[in-house]
Amino acid sequence: MWRFITAPFRFLWAAVDGTRRVLANLLLLIFLLIIFAAWWAGRTPPLPAKAALVVAPVGRLVEAATPPSPSDLLAGGRGVAEVQLDDVLQTIRRAKADSRIQMLVIAPERLGPSSVSKLAAIRDEIASFKESGKPVYAYAGRFNQSQYYLASAADQVFMAPDGYALVQGLAAYNTFYKRALDQLGVKVHVFRAGKYKSFVEPYTREGMSEENRAMTQGLLDSVWANLKADVSSTRQLPEEAIDTYVNDYRSQLAAAGGDPAKMAVDGGLVDRLLDSNEWEAFLAGQLGRNADGDLPLVGMEAYLGDTRHWFPREGAGIAVLTLQGAIVDGDGPPGTVGGAAVSQMLHELRDNDRIKAVVLRIDSPGGSAFAAEQIRVAVEGVRAAGKPVVASMSSVAASGGYWIATGADEVWAYPMTLTGSIGVFGLFPDISEPLDALGIDVDGVRTAPLAGALDPRRPLSDDARDALQLSVEHTYTQFIQRVSKARKISISEADALGQGRVWTGAEAKARGLVDQLGGLDQAVAAAARLANVSDYHRVEASEPLPLRLQLLKEFLPDARASSGVAPWVSRVMQEADQLLNWNDPANLYAHCLCEPL
Repeated sequence: MWRFITAPFRFLWAAVDGTRRVLANLLLLIFLLIIFAAWWAGRTPPLPAKAALVVAPVGRLVEAATPPSPSDLLAGGRGVAEVQLDDVLQTIRRAKADSRIQMLVIAPERLGPSSVSKLAAIRDEIASFKESGKPVYAYAGRFNQSQYYLASAADQVFMAPDGYALVQGLAAYNTFYKRALDQLGVKVHVFRAGKYKSFVEPYTREGMSEENRAMTQGLLDSVWANLKADVSSTRQLPEEAIDTYVNDYRSQLAAAGGDPAKMAVDGGLVDRLLDSNEWEAFLAGQLGRNADGDLPLVGMEAYLGDTRHWFPREGAGIAVLTLQGAIVDGDGPPGTVGGAAVSQMLHELRDNDRIKAVVLRIDSPGGSAFAAEQIRVAVEGVRAAGKPVVASMSSVAASGGYWIATGADEVWAYPMTLTGSIGVFGLFPDISEPLDALGIDVDGVRTAPLAGALDPRRPLSDDARDALQLSVEHTYTQFIQRVSKARKISISEADALGQGRVWTGAEAKARGLVDQLGGLDQAVAAAARLANVSDYHRVEASEPLPLRLQLLKEFLPDARASSGVAPWVSRVMQEADQLLNWNDPANLYAHCLCEPL
């Protein structure tokens, strides 16, 4: 009887359980199909036997990709469009020896803001590629200065008939906030050591100091001279012709009938004007077409994937640790150099038996003096363990970035790296007057004169002011001592090279602040030499992304073009965001007001 009564329920349960199993199996099948489809879509197709490698960087050149924030990913992008410099260099280097690659095509039209030193490194790799006897062509609808500087390394440069080559020279302008702060009644107390330490000037002056103006003009002139010489050499143009093109743009344009494309050809910057159809026909004449009628072109990402196995995996490990961004205390947000996080990684590399040497790839204007010293001490710990450390400077390795480099066995830089800026400052805002004007009062009690002294709601006391200045001078003395010991020069010589002055890499080498001029590969080879190993391979040392970001990055679409926000507005926002990351426990900073040129 009981079985008769429960039969409908058993039948219902069996139906529900069967449905559950079917749905679970169906979901598993769908999941497996998605994985297979993703693998199928992402697989690297075989390279044709005869192809052109197309290097078309999208976004700004960086040493290491900035991890996107969850909001970036959820908004449908991966953050700011970036391309890693080493990827570009490795691609061109491998193509030189690859018989399948018949030519190199440089397509820089979507290249974003990039420093001259990084572009010069790519140009050097292109020059090496030319030694293979394979041609190099460059094409874009139009060129800005950075794009043209890269394109000018090619054998021939082509441009659209309605394009332009906008070569303007170099400039460095900063925003100064003193008048606005005065109108608001905000006082900014500044404490610094180094007459060239200009980072504080936007908050204390209405324009550049004479020392800063002279130093910056000298840097611009030096870098511009290098840039002109490079273009003159590869384009076989006298430098005077480039000067005429840049300095007499209006007259040159008028002589070309107002046609900037014709002006570029007449000035020798561009070889021929081709529209997109004519450019395709030119490539077809050089390469032919495949069975489907398509041009045999290979992009950088596909080529890197196809040649990934070319990386050596045997021998000693030379770790490359990239330090990119402002130096901050603690772990630091993405895009910064956290003193605690970097120190922990250096400790791990010190204790890893497979790692025989470390290269610090520095691309930083500095930041927290405390964090910079924390990293330098960790570098010394690696060296004390018998593992040499080499500092490799990218576009900027100044102030706190140079502080870190003093811990290395050798220092390498590009000729147009910005480095030095050996100086220290403290910055403290006082908003007591604006609060008073609004009728807001601040009152309280304390147990000692300096308790609550660094509260921006209250005026800065004389005791606190003197203490901060003494701390700045003491930290500067420490900085100079580090430089003196590392570079084997006297304290007075280190002080003369310091004072917050910024040098190019070539100038720094001439003055003994840098050992050698060269890029990352040369620095890795130097680290292997110091470690006394000849059979070695590079190991990229970096912090893994948090799991939530890894998942979002995999399943959300690629980054889209950046918004049309005016560049100067974007820069002001970046400066404000940078200030929010300042967290040195003593409010002391070794930071350089030097944007990559």
